[in-house]
Amino acid sequence: MYLNIRYIGCFALMALTVMMFTATPSFAQLNNRPGPYPFQDINRPDDERIDNLLDLLTLEEKIRLLSTDLGVPRLGIRSTGHSEGLHGMALGGPGGWGGREMKDGKWVPVTYPTTTFPQAYGLGATWDPGLLEKVADIEATEVRYYTQNPALNKGGMVMRAPNADLARDPRWGRTEESFGEDAFLTAKMTVAFVKGLQGKDPRYWKSASLMKHFLANSNEDGRDSTSSDYDERLFREYYSYPFYKGITEGGSMAFMASYNAWNGIPMTIHPILKEITREEWGNKGIICTDGGALRLLITAHKAFPALTEGAAAVVKATVGQFLDDYFLAINQAIVNGILSEMEIDEAIRGNLYVALRLGLLDGPEAYARQPYVQIGVTDTSKPWEKQEVKDFVRLVTAKSVVLLKNTAVQPSEKPLLPLDAKKIRKVAVIGPRADEVIMDWYSGTPPYTVSVLQGIKNALGPDVEVFYEPSNTMDKAVIAAKKADVALVCIGNHPYGTDARWFYSPVPSDGREAVDRKAISLEQEDLAKLVNQANPNTVLVLVSSFPFAINWSQEHIPSIVHLTNNSQELGNGLADVLFGKVNPAGRTTQTWVRDITDLPRIMDYNIRNGRTYQYFKGQPLYPFGYGLSYTQFTYSDLSFSSRSFSDQVIVSIKVKNTGKYDGEEVVQLYVNYPGSKVERPDMQLKGFARVFIPAGESRTVSILLKAEDLSYWDTGKHAFVAEKGKIRIMAGSSSADIRLNDVISLL
Repeated sequence: MYLNIRYIGCFALMALTVMMFTATPSFAQLNNRPGPYPFQDINRPDDERIDNLLDLLTLEEKIRLLSTDLGVPRLGIRSTGHSEGLHGMALGGPGGWGGREMKDGKWVPVTYPTTTFPQAYGLGATWDPGLLEKVADIEATEVRYYTQNPALNKGGMVMRAPNADLARDPRWGRTEESFGEDAFLTAKMTVAFVKGLQGKDPRYWKSASLMKHFLANSNEDGRDSTSSDYDERLFREYYSYPFYKGITEGGSMAFMASYNAWNGIPMTIHPILKEITREEWGNKGIICTDGGALRLLITAHKAFPALTEGAAAVVKATVGQFLDDYFLAINQAIVNGILSEMEIDEAIRGNLYVALRLGLLDGPEAYARQPYVQIGVTDTSKPWEKQEVKDFVRLVTAKSVVLLKNTAVQPSEKPLLPLDAKKIRKVAVIGPRADEVIMDWYSGTPPYTVSVLQGIKNALGPDVEVFYEPSNTMDKAVIAAKKADVALVCIGNHPYGTDARWFYSPVPSDGREAVDRKAISLEQEDLAKLVNQANPNTVLVLVSSFPFAINWSQEHIPSIVHLTNNSQELGNGLADVLFGKVNPAGRTTQTWVRDITDLPRIMDYNIRNGRTYQYFKGQPLYPFGYGLSYTQFTYSDLSFSSRSFSDQVIVSIKVKNTGKYDGEEVVQLYVNYPGSKVERPDMQLKGFARVFIPAGESRTVSILLKAEDLSYWDTGKHAFVAEKGKIRIMAGSSSADIRLNDVISLL
């Protein structure tokens, strides 16, 4: 029965809410579809199919589609919703995404294993878009497996990933979710992740990428009521750029609006959602609220007197999915005449487009021929149990490691790393991060984990004595370090602060969702001081989701490596680097400052006031793009396919591995604009390539430089403009290590 909402009383509406949002048929329960309907005909144009479906839907069904569920049971459209997926599909873990089940008369948390990669911050440190595309493809396979397997039916094929926000300030509590501070690098990584999630089929998506959080959501404290204020050029050239590329190049047709306002207007109702992201960029898909954002429009932003007005405004902004209790407010808005069915149609049209691209609208015969429908159904091998997947996670983890420092203990010796396993008889593994792999707020539950301690044991075998001490209680860490040939001190942050209470972190330098960091120093560095004093052959292993001001360690400890939390292969991946099986080539994706006073106010969103490598005037601890190798590379022969160009030019650099180890170099291409008539940064990343070069050999690295990537936003013309004139090309190993430069002309 389908009732006319206008004539339903309050209690009946509440009952209807329960009816509409429960007992939705699963993939397995909808084997026989009604029809045929025109919307099921794959030979019709997409818009025609969606128009037909909108005509068939009742008003009640349209209102139901304002949720995250894409299903319409009456018409045989299978249900699917959202899953989290920043670095692996999340079905359980600290966020509790797996839900609860009744066991022995009690509701208990239930988790399901999924492949778990390093945090997004670590994935960014690989500087390898191709690698990220494969990471996302594995994630999408597991999404399909869980949603389509009739025995599981968990999660949803709309993936809340990647996070395209920019990490403009290391105090931001969700820095771990971002690929870094640079718009160009983050855009490249975002596009790759989107493509991996959605797959290569021209008609169907493997899963749908829903990017987070549009826009400029990089303060947690007060995020529900604060305004991120900056000008139009920064909107176009910086904050929105990864989202823009994620849509126009990656093909994402979905994103989540952030809690904050931009220049005083809450993002959940901002006109740019429709005017720019839909009408200009071409987002034909989902725009959803963040969790509870409707209520926060009233209670935090004070934008409307009641939920009814707020809900109507959200829909009118073409937001088609609520992550709130919206049902009564939407119905009241219809009854009050402030929201029309046509406006609901416009908002949910994007939901139906995503359903179409996921194959949910096809008739039975076409559905059976889709490329991904066998995953979890006829192909029931568990992806997370495959050895090639486990090996790949290990490789990604190793590739994410950044070698921050590597010197000799004595002047006459070689650098401490890589360690020679044949010469080590005793090793001390010390510190609070040594024997745990901690999941973050958006992690799933990995099928297994390998801690640093276990990874070292795996690498050295049973004949090497391993001492483990989590702290220096009763001088135990110092004693262990003195007995060892080499000491590894493992310190860093806890991804959710050891306490899952909301809006709370017991350690000032920790941060996560809803909590910004209040410090960037690391109190655990005192443990490193004591270990290094006891044993000069000390390696600092910084396992962290953020940059830290480890100034003492940089000055005194011979070798320092950084990697992020969460990887199920954390210990094995790290050991591969420490013992030279993998030559590290990870690079920083943020400017690591020396002191918290080097940072502008956290609510200052004008990055020109000293943020990121583009505008920071101080001396960083580690610059953007920085990372060492066990070998050395020389650069020569900077050349161009043309000395002047109007569309694109190929920049070539000869890179030689002059050291003793095979290795990868991350060649980075920066530009500036001599004589520019508009304000431009002194340096901008505009190309990069991670390249493997055997010891003693050379490779010519060619990077395509596009004129459109050199453009700035002309506020008068309301368009990106490639300014004619001189372009200085700078090639190097980091933003602070430029090896070659030359000037060419943009015509």
